[in-house]
Amino acid sequence: MDYGRRNTKKYSFRCPNLKELRKLSSFVLDPLDFKQRHGKLLSILSADVVEGLQSVLVQFYDPLYRCFTFPDYQLVPTLEEYANLLGIPVSNKVPFSGLIFLIGNHVPTLLGDMYFSLYLRNSKGGGTIVCCIPLLYKWFILHLPQTPAFVENKQCLQWSQRLTSLTNDDIIWHDTSLSSLEIIYCCCDFSNVPLIGTQGGINYNPALARRQLGFPLRDKPNNTLLEGRSELGPCNCVALKAYTLWVKKIALEFKMPYPYERPMSMVVVEPLALLNQDVEELEDALTKRKQEKDMWEERFHALSRKHDELQLESKDKDTLIELLEDRVTKRQRERKVSSSSSMPQPSIAWKKIVDQLVLEKTQMKASFETEIRRIRRKYAPATRSSDVVVRDP
Repeated sequence: MDYGRRNTKKYSFRCPNLKELRKLSSFVLDPLDFKQRHGKLLSILSADVVEGLQSVLVQFYDPLYRCFTFPDYQLVPTLEEYANLLGIPVSNKVPFSGLIFLIGNHVPTLLGDMYFSLYLRNSKGGGTIVCCIPLLYKWFILHLPQTPAFVENKQCLQWSQRLTSLTNDDIIWHDTSLSSLEIIYCCCDFSNVPLIGTQGGINYNPALARRQLGFPLRDKPNNTLLEGRSELGPCNCVALKAYTLWVKKIALEFKMPYPYERPMSMVVVEPLALLNQDVEELEDALTKRKQEKDMWEERFHALSRKHDELQLESKDKDTLIELLEDRVTKRQRERKVSSSSSMPQPSIAWKKIVDQLVLEKTQMKASFETEIRRIRRKYAPATRSSDVVVRDP
């Protein structure tokens, strides 16, 4: 069905730097005591918001009904859901009668800020939305499907495509932990529930959130005041045909901010074509594969046994080698000790050799000197007579 297109608005979000605040939260000495006094504020503080999801969600905001309107369903943030996320039951704090919410209870204040800022920025055609973004993010993802096709997003679809492909059958409508909570469905003579935030006051329509609270949606909401669970009907979060037709009519009038996508629930995987083979061929192939499997298993076991035997043999050889090495080392040590004791001291042996060489040198020197003197005596007279003859003129 073609729901038509309307222009998207340019929104931004005030996202304060929570780095220092998160560091400060790490100094909480007793998290359980903090949780009892302040609820689950630390879990909200540590929530990692997926980029892009919030920007797409706010494009579906419907200012007429104060909710998020999709092609065949509506989602409404409620006091009960916010209280469950924050761990701060509304009934345990200041009674919901228009008293001091800013001091007594965070839940109506945070919900009121979200509704007021969305309504104001939508009426202005865009701008900066000021509210608790992590809380709104955690509320919305609790309603998104958890199927592998949606979570894994193997087709790499953008958030606008992923959200427009959902139908009311894909949404997770009810959290069973809300079943025992007291539902604030109206306030005194007001058919809606007024909220007071830090920026101003606004109301919202819990009549549109019956499925989220565990009750059926039979038809479009009216101005009838309902009090108590008995008037809401049995616990069965379904939408009847009359309500679904009304929502589709509203969606056609409201128009969608993004083009229509094929519903994810309608996308079916085509079955694989069977091979055109005879049963006998398949059985033969199966038998052959089993035989090959048995053969390889037998080889594997044989190799495993051989491996164990080699490991044991290697271990025995290592032990024997160590024993032989010890024996060789011991014998070498014994031989060294015995040989060193039988040999003369190196210093004494060298001294004898040096003394012998010195003695031989002295004897040779004396012998040479004696021979030189003998030769000189033999030739000395002849030399002197020849000298006299040469000098005589």
